[in-house]
Amino acid sequence: MARVRYGARTEAEGAAARAAAARLPDIWSTGVVAVWETDPDAVAAVLPPPLKPTGRPLVRVTISKVDLPGYPLGAGSFSVAAAHGAVEGWYPLVMPMTHERALIGGREVFGEPKKLGEVVVERDGLVVGARLARHGIAFVEVRGAVSGPLPLPEPVEKTDFYFKFLPGVEGSGFDADPVLVHCVRHEKVRKLERITGDVVLRESMYDPVADLPVRRLVEITFGEKTSDQRGRVAERVSAEALLPYAHQRYDDPAQILDGPPEGSA
Repeated sequence: MARVRYGARTEAEGAAARAAAARLPDIWSTGVVAVWETDPDAVAAVLPPPLKPTGRPLVRVTISKVDLPGYPLGAGSFSVAAAHGAVEGWYPLVMPMTHERALIGGREVFGEPKKLGEVVVERDGLVVGARLARHGIAFVEVRGAVSGPLPLPEPVEKTDFYFKFLPGVEGSGFDADPVLVHCVRHEKVRKLERITGDVVLRESMYDPVADLPVRRLVEITFGEKTSDQRGRVAERVSAEALLPYAHQRYDDPAQILDGPPEGSA
């Protein structure tokens, strides 16, 4: 009998896949990072407990193209500065990706708020443009020109915070207590340039980042970097406390109750 491909995989096949993933070379991305100060109350409003604001109400947007062999990828992130106890890092509100493959591991393993979207990074000489778009709306756009090189930073460790949860089968709450994930990245930079420009936030009911306006632009940079990542469950969190923020993950919170009609394929 021919192999049934939906059948169980052997342990050897699983081990081979894990070994292949562990041997991947550094994957470099090219893109724009913009950081600005916004309204402190807005940052506090979007942070689910136990996350808290840091000393500065910062927003960071990254818009990158990733040179995956045979599989070029656009990847973006819109995050606010946050702290969990003594650990400071970033809490992403939305992470647009251009391919489904980039969504799966991040959403299912780490709880990242990834969504399919348009991610564009363009450079023509010294002129740089980058944007994140979904549903035909470029809700973040960074525009500017390279104004000079910057010294390369030392390799650095950065932490992102994610909440991993599953909506309840019976139509309310969660199936189990959600967990707060610390995703630690070790980042290396091989090229970095200063951008003189601006950040435009456009109104979108699906990605309402305009609620975190640019009050003071801190920096815009253009560079090439690579990083690895390791996640760990930092703690189990209150389902009751997280539930009011679960809508952040979805364009329409009602869609978590969508399902095929009984008996449909």
